[in-house]
Amino acid sequence: MSTSSLPATTDSLAQASEARSPSEAISILYQILENPSSSPDALRIKEQAISNLSDLLRQENRAEELKNLLTKLLPFFSLIPKAKTAKIVRGIVDSVAKIPGTSDLQIALCKEIVQWTREEKRTFLRQRIEAKLAALLMENKEYSEALNLLSGLIKEVRRLDDKLLLVEIDLLESKLHFSLRNLPKSKAALTAARTAANAIYVPPAQQGTIDLQSGILHAEEKDYKTAYSYFYEAFEAFNALEDPQAIYSLKYMLLCKIMVSQADDVAGIIASAKVGLQYQGPELDAMKAIADAYSKRSLKLFETALRNFNSQLEEDPIVHRHLSSLYDTLLEQNLCRLIEPFSRVEIAHIAELIELPADHVEKKLSQMILDKKFAGTLDQGAGCLVIFDDPKTDAIYPATLETIENMGKVVDSLFVRSAKIMA
Repeated sequence: MSTSSLPATTDSLAQASEARSPSEAISILYQILENPSSSPDALRIKEQAISNLSDLLRQENRAEELKNLLTKLLPFFSLIPKAKTAKIVRGIVDSVAKIPGTSDLQIALCKEIVQWTREEKRTFLRQRIEAKLAALLMENKEYSEALNLLSGLIKEVRRLDDKLLLVEIDLLESKLHFSLRNLPKSKAALTAARTAANAIYVPPAQQGTIDLQSGILHAEEKDYKTAYSYFYEAFEAFNALEDPQAIYSLKYMLLCKIMVSQADDVAGIIASAKVGLQYQGPELDAMKAIADAYSKRSLKLFETALRNFNSQLEEDPIVHRHLSSLYDTLLEQNLCRLIEPFSRVEIAHIAELIELPADHVEKKLSQMILDKKFAGTLDQGAGCLVIFDDPKTDAIYPATLETIENMGKVVDSLFVRSAKIMA
């Protein structure tokens, strides 16, 4: 970084834009910021220089330098309005966020900014940076710290009645409780976010995020039809904005179709004009493979799809949770169909027919017997499954109970009549 300075003029900005390399442009922009002038025109040029510099550093993946830039700019912020300071700070934080593999750096940067905003009593900016910090902590799986930060922030923002920030924080709290598997609190936070959103204009991206979270919670409660409609709304919003989250909304839409046994609709949705070539890729290929396996009731194809698309299916916690349930259902259906003709059968033979490891099949059969999916027992010494006939209920017992009940009614009726006669 050069210690010399250049005049804070449009010519200097033009010189930076015409530089032969990004490094040269970065050097020129730093020199503009070194200029001691604090006239209104100079401050305006410096603001533009900061914006250009943060963009160049992001393109060059120089995250550490972006963090240092923010520290270097702290004296400059005392010369400009608080609103412009907030815009610059959030712009640099967003630039760092766009550089992959910088989550720890972002957390450290946000903590530094929060400390500075507390000292400078910049409440508006601090609240927004704390919300960003809570989101980063959640992504980093530091749930308890994120929850502690949010609980204090929510009370503060509710007192100030900043509805837009309140929507963002409530939505973040809902995601956090969902990650902790606390569904009642997650639903309550989402309801609070919706209530706050109804009172103001919410940007389409934020509305799409609310719909996406609503869909996830309904899917968790096995209400896949309602979840599908929310995912569709989210997809419409993100698709119009060309937001990368659109592909995940579409993926969860397809998941809902599979979970309600409408896997045949998946190919039609993928081939539709709205989806087109824009979203074709491994995410949709993964859901197509799962739909194909489910349509054919094939566990082998199902497991092949899970292996081939591990990052799209197993590493997505929402898809993974529902596919585990789907896999268990499919396995149970296949096992019931295979053991139906037998009264005694070797477990190895069932495993061979279903093309799965024998120990895996034995464990599942044991679980199904305990869950009373069928009547039977495992003869582990002989390695066999013994299936009992379904015990037929004797019709005499219900008939006897019905007779006794009717006799009771007759006796009660006679008692009432005799009581009237005696009176």
